[in-house]
Amino acid sequence: MGTNLELFERALRVIPGGVNSPVRAFGSVGGTPYFVERAEGPYIWDSEGRRYIDYVQSYGPGILGHAHPAVVEAVTRAASDGTSYGAPTESEVVLAEMVVDRIAGLQAVRFVSSGTEATMSAIRLARGATGRDGIVKFAGCYHGHGDALLAAGGSGVANQGLSGCDGVTAGAVADTIVAPYNVVPDIDETIAAVIVEPVAANMGLVAPADGFLEGLRSVCDAVGALLVFDEVITGFRLARGGAAELYGITPDLWCFGKVIGGGLPVGAFGGRWEVMEHLAPLGGVYQGGTLSGNPLAMAAGRTTLELLDDGAFAHLEAVATKLADGLTSTFADAGLSAVLPRVGTLLGLYFGDMPPIDFDEAKVLADNGWYPRAFHALLDHGVALAPGAYEALFPSLAHSETVVDETIDRAATAIAASI
Repeated sequence: MGTNLELFERALRVIPGGVNSPVRAFGSVGGTPYFVERAEGPYIWDSEGRRYIDYVQSYGPGILGHAHPAVVEAVTRAASDGTSYGAPTESEVVLAEMVVDRIAGLQAVRFVSSGTEATMSAIRLARGATGRDGIVKFAGCYHGHGDALLAAGGSGVANQGLSGCDGVTAGAVADTIVAPYNVVPDIDETIAAVIVEPVAANMGLVAPADGFLEGLRSVCDAVGALLVFDEVITGFRLARGGAAELYGITPDLWCFGKVIGGGLPVGAFGGRWEVMEHLAPLGGVYQGGTLSGNPLAMAAGRTTLELLDDGAFAHLEAVATKLADGLTSTFADAGLSAVLPRVGTLLGLYFGDMPPIDFDEAKVLADNGWYPRAFHALLDHGVALAPGAYEALFPSLAHSETVVDETIDRAATAIAASI
């Protein structure tokens, strides 16, 4: 395959920046990206044969771990019948039934091919259903790269040091209001929707403050706006019913992705029938896609959800807790202040004394220079985190206690060698 550097140099000649998603270029941490040759369970191997304990897990889809045998079998079986038809399939119906069954208040769902498609479609639907133009999002929440939602986005946008995006016109964001996370905004009857990550996982990991989600539900009800939960990351990861179940708040629309595709390209949005019936062919809001409901993605998603029972979430939470406690102690023993906020099965990592409550505080911690140092120290010792300080850690069911213990041991050696 060639070395990582050789592959990156080849990629730079034919792919802008050498990558197909900006954060992969290591721009915010420096150095040359590793190129993955294969993955299995909690591990990935790069083009030079080095093995890493992987806490990226494709930024969330790998909740079972890489190349889970049941998922591989399901995808292989589905592929043998054809990879795409442009026609309805039973597998779409089955996965839709499974998603609706798991989420209280969710009555109908439509599949798309990415989280970005899910959020942009949900916003269009909210505008069509309400007849209003305005939307509210929160600084540091990343909802994909749709024009109207790129304002003050976290994750990929923030990792590039950008506050917005060239090519996004003033008109495209004219109806977008950006509010600080964890502050309930004042809204009026011009607002179609308030979209939020119920647990912000694109500025590290920031939990909702007490009363924040309840406040959003109340202000939306007061003016007739729709509350949209972007659960592309949190959906089917924090609990069987996602963040909506965990916090007991029912939005009007949900956006999903990642876990429901089992590692294949997928997204979905859904809500109550009285909102969803505005979609074509029932209503006047158009949305479509050639690969929507792709049979391979449906097979992988169905298998993944079947394996995510209550015991799976208990295991994931135990692993996340053990990892958070172990790394916190490891960093403290090395004289390095670090906090690893945890919400259920998700972790953040900040180098500082206190976890942030909004994007401004997260940015201060992300920009203090410690994350790139720790990232490379851990990578050099076989532990892969995301190459950006605004990302979360994604332990999987394949991360056993033994793997977590190995992670903590490697982290102790890595940090001691780098300070």
